[in-house]
Amino acid sequence: MEIRDYLGPILIVALILIIILLVISCIKIVPQATAMVVERLGGYQGTWSVGLHFKVPFIDRIAKRVVLKEQVVDFAPQPVITKDNVTMRIDTVVFFQITDPKLFAYGVENPIMAIENLTATTLRNIIGDMELDQTLTSREVINTKMRASLDIATDPWGIKVNRVELKNIIPPAAIQDAMEKQMKAERERREAILRAEGEKKSTVLVAEGKKASVILDAEAEKQAAILRAEAQKEKMIREAEGQAEAILKVQQANADGIRFLKEAGADESVLALKSFETFQKVADGKATKIIIPSEIQNMAGLVKSITEVAKDGE
Repeated sequence: MEIRDYLGPILIVALILIIILLVISCIKIVPQATAMVVERLGGYQGTWSVGLHFKVPFIDRIAKRVVLKEQVVDFAPQPVITKDNVTMRIDTVVFFQITDPKLFAYGVENPIMAIENLTATTLRNIIGDMELDQTLTSREVINTKMRASLDIATDPWGIKVNRVELKNIIPPAAIQDAMEKQMKAERERREAILRAEGEKKSTVLVAEGKKASVILDAEAEKQAAILRAEAQKEKMIREAEGQAEAILKVQQANADGIRFLKEAGADESVLALKSFETFQKVADGKATKIIIPSEIQNMAGLVKSITEVAKDGE
């Protein structure tokens, strides 16, 4: 057989293989969090989401493959000038997500570069209205303003800006040195204030301690004086009670003696003498004046008269 006899089957097999490969190439599987923008004859035909899709050979083509997950872009530091004419460098981090693959594919030529330039201009506009100190202490305000501005500007591109963060704020070297000196002076001032407050509190505590000590000493002296007075009073009461008891016992003894003499038949003169002896014991040699009842005085005069008569008779 000649070669021409084999040429026909070979062409048929080749054609079948080409058709199979062409059909396979027209089968597309779109993975999760991904979308494909499809064009037909150069015009937008549709957007393929997750799943199995077929395209028409030589007519349809995949114009753009779009990732729908949230993406992060870290832009290089941008020079900005504050309201008080201080030049600093600020780098930003933008978190964005593609919400419309068609707008993302046809809205802007280079979306990432567009977002970077838009971030730089928006940052310059915001920082230009703020002074240096306000810029350093208003990160959250700047982030919020930038996110709002970028979200509005990127909406026609099918992009949603979720967050914008100022990564670093780098002031000039001279400003950094001045800030470090200012912070050092502030720390020294706070240290001096804290030391002075500590010394003040210490002095107050010492004075309060001395005051409390004096008060306690006075209170203790007062209590001691009260105890001494009570002890002295108790002593005097006991001495008076002892003296009264002694006098009572002496009087009782004398009364018993007089009663005994009376029961024994002693006359009035003996009773008068015993009464004088009783008063003498009561006085105990310490009294300078003794008040004697009139009955005893009359008895004493009678005893004296009898004594004088007795002496005359002798």
